Amino acid sequence: MTNPEAEQAQQAEHADHPHQGGADAASSTGGAGPEADAGTERLEKAVRAAENALIEFEIAVETFRVEVENFSRLHHQRLGPMYARLDELDAQIAEATAARTGDPEDLRRADEARAIVMPMPGVEELFQGWIDSDGLSPEGTAMLNEQPVQPPSRVRPGEEARKAYRELVRKAHPDLAQDEAEQERREAFMVRVNKAYTAGDTDALRQLAAEWEAGPTEAERPPSRSEELYDRLEWLAARKEMLASAVEELEGSAIGAMLRMAPDDPDGLLDEIAEQLLAQVSEREARLAELLAQPSPEDGGAAAPVGARTAPGTATGADPAPGAGADPVPGAGADPVPGAGPVAGEGTDGGGGGGEGAPRDASPNDEK
Repeated sequence: MTNPEAEQAQQAEHADHPHQGGADAASSTGGAGPEADAGTERLEKAVRAAENALIEFEIAVETFRVEVENFSRLHHQRLGPMYARLDELDAQIAEATAARTGDPEDLRRADEARAIVMPMPGVEELFQGWIDSDGLSPEGTAMLNEQPVQPPSRVRPGEEARKAYRELVRKAHPDLAQDEAEQERREAFMVRVNKAYTAGDTDALRQLAAEWEAGPTEAERPPSRSEELYDRLEWLAARKEMLASAVEELEGSAIGAMLRMAPDDPDGLLDEIAEQLLAQVSEREARLAELLAQPSPEDGGAAAPVGARTAPGTATGADPAPGAGADPVPGAGADPVPGAGPVAGEGTDGGGGGGEGAPRDASPNDEK
């Protein structure tokens, strides 16, 4: 039984030496008999094996491509809003931090974070004027219709271009054809002539004139069966290389890398990523709420980073808590003011500063 890999390797050697392969094919087909038939039969078997292998490979590639595309669409649909929310929260946190510190580096980070969540550019900006809200621009329409994209430099082409055009029309006009095949050839040629004249391309008209003078090319000799089979093998090999490159590109993409993390359950992977993003959103929201709850410098508070504790005696714009470095409160254990006597109520049963236990001012009569 023929080994497809061995046959493909053998055909690859022939592909490396196409002239030699063509000579072998010519010699085998040129001779009569069983040898040529046997060689052609081996080539046909190799082609069939390569075709079957390529079909299976294409099925695998297309299956993977569909999974990558579907995962990408669902990832964008289900997780896109979460990513957008994270970007917005990061921008707000950076802006709040920059507003409190005024640090140039924080301001730069805030600008960068806000730029990430800026709205998408409009259609005109994306397509650089080729497409606007009304559809294709005149230049875009001309490009699709294979017409000159830029307007012509002048209304009438130059004299040399007009002369060359007239001579070509007189020689190559389709009405001068004697049969249908010749008429079709002339019509196709005149399409090229008219296009060159519309563009005012004198050089192109000269080349077309030289081509017409050279006459139609002779019909090529049809390839032999062996040559067709060799060409088919080369095409199959090139097709497989192209598909292998496509697979490599898909596997190297971000979505392809995600799919490799969970090849058996890609839908479960989406759910897992969604849970992680929700946790990140909650963490960012808590962070932002903590930052906004702190007094801002405009309110008289100190510009401190989030999470920093206020130093004793530092003004924050709020009433100081007892014992947090503010003025001593009567009865709070603070040192008495010199010369003010004992603190009211200290060592007495009275509770107020104006009760029976209140100190009396010293006077000369007391000393007596």
